[in-house]
Amino acid sequence: MNIYSISDLHLDINNTKPMDIFGPVWHNYLDKIISNWNTVVQDDDIVILAGDYSWAMKLDEVVPDFEFLNNLKGIKILVRGNHDYWWSSVSRVREKLPPRTYALQNDAIKIGEYIFCGNRGWQIPEGKFDTEENRKLYARELVRLELSMKNAKKLQTNNEKIVYITHYPPFNNKIEPSLYTKMLEEYGVSFVIFGHLHGYVNPKMLYNEINGIKYYLTSCDAVKNKLIKIV
Repeated sequence: MNIYSISDLHLDINNTKPMDIFGPVWHNYLDKIISNWNTVVQDDDIVILAGDYSWAMKLDEVVPDFEFLNNLKGIKILVRGNHDYWWSSVSRVREKLPPRTYALQNDAIKIGEYIFCGNRGWQIPEGKFDTEENRKLYARELVRLELSMKNAKKLQTNNEKIVYITHYPPFNNKIEPSLYTKMLEEYGVSFVIFGHLHGYVNPKMLYNEINGIKYYLTSCDAVKNKLIKIV
């Protein structure tokens, strides 16, 4: 079993919001992702999608985008992104998911020798984002992160490795320590998968190993529309 990741697909199968208006990297990007996905992924592999999966506004509207996912190989795991407005209660989302597809929201699942947990996360409140509202949201997501970690630890019976999935980066652009990274280290996480960032990013954001944790940015435009192999 291999683990791959790609995020921020911003799907709209009905083609009402094309992504190529954001630059040439988005031209035919889904065709490139599908081609790479079908080449590297086997049926028993896992593919992590770290948020911003669909432009749909309501849950019923995301069904065609789920059908797209169902036609691709592997076991899929999703967390919510800031543009996933269709994501209401996680129980309702799970009712709509295709087979072998899992939605994580402050909880965890164990598959083989790995435990997957996650929550959306939030922008680190510094610089222009240092507002009272962002500080409140960041603190709330920190509580949800710990809930995810505790659920993962309950499942960890045989030293399984913990994979934490979030949409927002757990650190700032300088990749400085944060309350998130501190907690991830305290709970012994092995891998962190995130997305959200588009355009130019610090190259160290794409992959970095800090205090024993491997961090991966997997926004599809940042990784040139190819799945990133985690293990």
